[in-house]
Amino acid sequence: MAFADILGHERIVEVLRRSLRTGKIAHAYLYEGNSGCGRKKTALALIQALFCRALPDDACGVCPSCRKITAGNHGDIHIIEPLQDKRDISIEQLRAMQRELSLRPYEAPRKVCMIEPAERMSVNAANSLLKTLEEPPGNALIILLTENAGMLLPTIRSRCQLMRFSHLSPEHVRTLLEKTGIDPGTASLLAPMSGGSVQQALGLDNEALSARREVVLSALARLDINQIATVFDSSEELSGNRDETLELLDMMLSFFRDAVHLAAGSSEILNQNARPAIEAISRRRSLTRNLELLGNIHETRRAVQRNANSKLALDHLFMNIAVV
Repeated sequence: MAFADILGHERIVEVLRRSLRTGKIAHAYLYEGNSGCGRKKTALALIQALFCRALPDDACGVCPSCRKITAGNHGDIHIIEPLQDKRDISIEQLRAMQRELSLRPYEAPRKVCMIEPAERMSVNAANSLLKTLEEPPGNALIILLTENAGMLLPTIRSRCQLMRFSHLSPEHVRTLLEKTGIDPGTASLLAPMSGGSVQQALGLDNEALSARREVVLSALARLDINQIATVFDSSEELSGNRDETLELLDMMLSFFRDAVHLAAGSSEILNQNARPAIEAISRRRSLTRNLELLGNIHETRRAVQRNANSKLALDHLFMNIAVV
């Protein structure tokens, strides 16, 4: 896993490569970001570069160490996650990790432990980890992966170098999906609804998503402030639980982002299979108005994430969109 394989996190990659060149690698990192955004790939790229002797700030990919990491069987890397029948990471698992880290590496410059998801550590396990972070054994490296750093003890956060991973752009998700062998058309359909996560994109139902897209585009085309029933009927038809509403808003973001691109003179859009409908959205409003609505959709998404009432949030948003 070379750093060149990491898309969408150029700033973080550059910070890590600079640390490798200067030999100033932290003893503990906290990687925060949604699942599937590239946190784990970046962690493995750092480890591989750290263990590789061929390059100063990256992995060659062909030496014995690089091949073992790629195959997932390097003896100096330990991954801790909840056991199959358990919800949390236990203190026994942390104690086993501490014993491993206290030993000399088998072949690498140091031992590495990766904990995922870090927010699933039990209270006792978290307290045990805190002691390890306060007095790290030898030159061991600990990497915590979490979706929400706020769920960890403040004392753990303060002893780690925090790196926040943003959601991947639809363009990056599409590229990564195509690298997995998914055809460009399907990748273009899945990427805008992925929530910035390749993992989430791979779990989407292609046929159901295509049908849903047609329903949403039809509803948006009907919105008319002079026929107020179109607003509430569309909101009633499309509203659902929190996750379903977030998926709907991600879809709408992709539509209006494409409409803005078309209005600005770009022909590159993600929803190529729905181009006529996207062109209709772009023509119906000015570029300034579509940019404003793009911001409104973002605001609505943030509100729903904070547990706002999904139906009321959509009512307000659709009322806004209906005003041309």
